[in-house]
Amino acid sequence: MIEQIFISKLMQFLEEDYYPEDLTSRIVEGYKIRSYVRSKDEGVLAGNKFIIPFLNYLGFNVKSSMTDGVEVKKGDNLLVFEGEADKSLSVERLVLNLLGKLSGIATATYTMVKLAREVNPTVRIAGTRKTTPGLRVFEKYAIEVGGGDPHRFNLSDAVLIKDNHLAIIGDIEKAVKMARQIASFTKKIEIEVSSYEDAIKAYRAGVDAILLDNMSVNEIEEVVSELKGKVLLEASGRITPENVKSYAKTGVDIISSGYITHSSRSLDFSMDVELTSPQ
Repeated sequence: MIEQIFISKLMQFLEEDYYPEDLTSRIVEGYKIRSYVRSKDEGVLAGNKFIIPFLNYLGFNVKSSMTDGVEVKKGDNLLVFEGEADKSLSVERLVLNLLGKLSGIATATYTMVKLAREVNPTVRIAGTRKTTPGLRVFEKYAIEVGGGDPHRFNLSDAVLIKDNHLAIIGDIEKAVKMARQIASFTKKIEIEVSSYEDAIKAYRAGVDAILLDNMSVNEIEEVVSELKGKVLLEASGRITPENVKSYAKTGVDIISSGYITHSSRSLDFSMDVELTSPQ
């Protein structure tokens, strides 16, 4: 059932290309080819979990020894598939785009996890909701492949009271109390703050986690010294591979970063073909 959902999504992406009317690929109708998807980059692979069953669904014969999470290097064959030439070339760009994007996210996540845990072995690197519309489930999966935590998949997963909620309600304690009344006891409540004083108020209001948003390293250290071990502490806001160590050193439990999904570089993959049977 889950596999069918992903296949359905990928078919929607393929339909953006209006692939049955691929004018260029009509010139290769009747040929059979073998296609090699290769890496021109180094990083962590993510996306074969979706692409392989999708290609099987389209009628291709697919082979791959590469599983998501492995480190790939230049020249590695990520997968090989055989089938009709016109259909193979029509699906090429979707395969390369999705594999490249997801592998880029997995690689960025892996890099940040590795850097952060050099100075804070228990810290978690998490994603955010700054994902590409239509791709969230894929991008969150790639974060997990890279060793990160996906954070909320959707708005019903947990309560996260942000600055605009507080701008309307006007009071941290009141906002938390209202959230407790609305949400199930099974749902965690987190609140976003931007100062030491508000972090203390949030803790006293009984939240499960406090998101320290766009606070300096020194400000976060002050909060951690007071609240470490009493409530989950999450740092967020403009955190990248260049500064993640500084935030990890503060002792926070979680570091969430939008960089992972909105600024990571897609890995460079390509597809080469060989003729297996003439027209």
